[in-house]
Amino acid sequence: MSARTSVVWTPEFLTYQLSDDHPLNPVRLDLMMELSRGLGVLDGIDLIEPQAATDAELTRVHTPGYQTAVRSAPEAPFGVGHGLGTADNPIFFGMHEAASLIAGGSVAAAREIAEGRADRAVNLAGGLHHAMPDRAAGFCVYNDCSVAIAWLLDQGYERIAYVDVDVHHGDGVQASFYDDPRVLTISLHQHPLTLWPGTGWAGEYGRGDGEGYAVNVALPPGTGDAGWLRAFHGVVPSLLEAFRPQVLVTECGADTHAEDPLANLELSVDGHRAIYRTLRELAETTAGGKWLVLGGGGYSLYRVVPRSWTHLLAVSLDRDLHPDTTIPADWMARASTHTRAPLPVSMSDGADPSFEKWGGAFGERVDSSILETRRAVFPLHGLEPDDPRD
Repeated sequence: MSARTSVVWTPEFLTYQLSDDHPLNPVRLDLMMELSRGLGVLDGIDLIEPQAATDAELTRVHTPGYQTAVRSAPEAPFGVGHGLGTADNPIFFGMHEAASLIAGGSVAAAREIAEGRADRAVNLAGGLHHAMPDRAAGFCVYNDCSVAIAWLLDQGYERIAYVDVDVHHGDGVQASFYDDPRVLTISLHQHPLTLWPGTGWAGEYGRGDGEGYAVNVALPPGTGDAGWLRAFHGVVPSLLEAFRPQVLVTECGADTHAEDPLANLELSVDGHRAIYRTLRELAETTAGGKWLVLGGGGYSLYRVVPRSWTHLLAVSLDRDLHPDTTIPADWMARASTHTRAPLPVSMSDGADPSFEKWGGAFGERVDSSILETRRAVFPLHGLEPDDPRD
C-alpha cells in the first residue's frame, strides 16, 4: 500500500522573486509543477495551501531584531545589515511575507505528519537552509528547515534526523541544533575548501550534549553519481539505524548536478532519482515511514531542477517515473518561452547511477571523505568506523 503523502503548494510561492537574473528565480518551481502535472504525477492530489509562519514560529529560530529588519528593509533599504541588501540577498518588497510563507509551508508539511494526516509531506518551495538566527545568507531569508524542525520539537518529538543532499553545506540548520542531541543533522556537500560557505568539515560534529549529532561528509569537486552514492551509503544508513528518528527531514537541493552553474559536483538526474528512492527507503526502515521532504538549491533552472524535483515528487507519492519517460511537448513549449537553451527531451540524462559500496579500505576517490567522517562520529554512536558492517 502506498504511503499517505501531502503536498504543500500555493502559487504565492512564486512571489519569492528577487530579480529575473537572480539564481533563485522561482521559474524553476513553476516549471517543476507544470512538468509534474503534465506527467500525471499530481493527478488526484489535493494540494495544501499554507499560511505564513507566525511570529512565534519564526522566533524559535530567528531573533526578533532580525525579523524586524526583514520587515522594515524594503522601506529603509540602506545599511540595514543582517546580511540583507547583498548580491545574494537583495531587498525586495514583500520579502518578509514571501519568506514567512515558505517557512509556513514547511510547518504545514510538518503538521500534516504530526497530526496524522500523512506519513510523508512535501514542500519543494522550502529548503532554505543557510539563513542564520540573525542574518540572511545564501539566498535564504528565513530558515524554513529549522523552523519546521523546531515546531516538531515543540510538539514533543525527541528524535529528528535531518539529511541535506544539497551541494552546499547545510550550515544554518547545523547551527540551529549544534548542541541539541534530539536533532541529528547530516550534510553531504562539496568540500568546504572549494565552495561557499566554507564550512562542513568532518570535525564539525556538535557541541556539548550535541557531540556526535552533527555529521558532515565533504566531497571532492568532480564527484559523480557513483562516488556520491558510495559516500552516502558509507555513512548515512548506519547513523540513521542507530539514531532511529521519529521523523526524517530531507533537504533535496538539485545543485549537485553536473550542469549546475554554481558548483562542481558531477551528478546526473538519474543519480538524483536514485538518491530520492534511497531516502524514501530509509524513511521506511528507520523512521517509521515519516518523511518530510523539502526542496533547496538548484540553479540549472530549465534543464535540471524541473526534472529532478518532478522525480522527487513522484518518488514521494510512490508514483515513480521511468527514467526514459518522454517530456511532454506542451511543457517544452512553455519552457522555451523562458530560455533559448536546448531543453531535455526525457526524464533521464542517460546515466547509470550504479555504484560499489564502501568496503572498509581506500579504493575510490571519496574513500578518504568517508573514513574521515566515520572516524569523527561513529564511535560517538557506538559504531565501529573502520568496519563496513557498521
